[in-house]
Amino acid sequence: MTTLTAAAPAPRVHLTRWLLRLHRPALYVWAGLVLALAALLLVLHGPLTDAAADAWRRYDACTDWQRCRYDQNAIVRYKDWYNYATLAAAAVPFLVAAWAGGLFGRELESGTARLAWTQSSTPVRWLAFRLAVPAAAVAAGTALLVWLHHLAWTAGNGRIDTAKQWYDVWTFHTNGPTLVALALCGLAAGALTGLLSRRTLPALGLGLVLTGAVWTGLQLLLPRLWPTRTSTGEAFDALPNSSWTVWESPRGTVPAGDYHPASHYWPLQLTSTALLLAVTALLTLGCFLALRRLTGKTTAR
Repeated sequence: MTTLTAAAPAPRVHLTRWLLRLHRPALYVWAGLVLALAALLLVLHGPLTDAAADAWRRYDACTDWQRCRYDQNAIVRYKDWYNYATLAAAAVPFLVAAWAGGLFGRELESGTARLAWTQSSTPVRWLAFRLAVPAAAVAAGTALLVWLHHLAWTAGNGRIDTAKQWYDVWTFHTNGPTLVALALCGLAAGALTGLLSRRTLPALGLGLVLTGAVWTGLQLLLPRLWPTRTSTGEAFDALPNSSWTVWESPRGTVPAGDYHPASHYWPLQLTSTALLLAVTALLTLGCFLALRRLTGKTTAR
């Protein structure tokens, strides 16, 4: 009995190794993408931010514009590379959705999945490992990018006049755990569309569309995920630049508005992350229900 108990985890270990070997090219591409973006964010955090901050310091100190000298190229270079790095990180959930949709759609279209169900594992175990192993890699890599992006943004905040505010749509997500949750949501969305369509290209496209729909819905709900503050009259005109105004009174009326101060950053991050994880859980449940419909009672084994 002791021997049987010790040997029980072996199939899981074997299946994990098999998955890693099977998807080694995708793993290499993912690692290369993460390392390239990490290197860019480190350079952005250090030399690019320091050069741009020094240029802005010289610019703000100028009194004689005929003799004013500052490195305008450093300012433009920081802005460009910050945008490149931010948009590349924000694209990760969509890349994951496309990959997952293509993967599941191809394996069902080619019959590889059914062959695995009859030879190596049950459908439920096959799906569980197909989701768990990529999810671990996606979560780890995306979390690293989020941490480095937040460091880079923090280094420029308050030092560079044109630095993005915390509520900028791309900066907000790449600066916090919402990007990790959205990447996991993209993985589940791609898997679901692959199981439903059972074809490579349609699953790839539908995975992108579904992830985009989730992202759009989050943008619409985000300002309402945490109670706003209201300011009127002179107090509204004196709001700091770091405040995110989500509603303003019409022109010609008393100035008033609802806004999120900078202190609402983490409450908004955590509530949006929780919402995305709930959607991810529903999509994952949908994957298993779709698998059960596809295979019938074999999923119960």
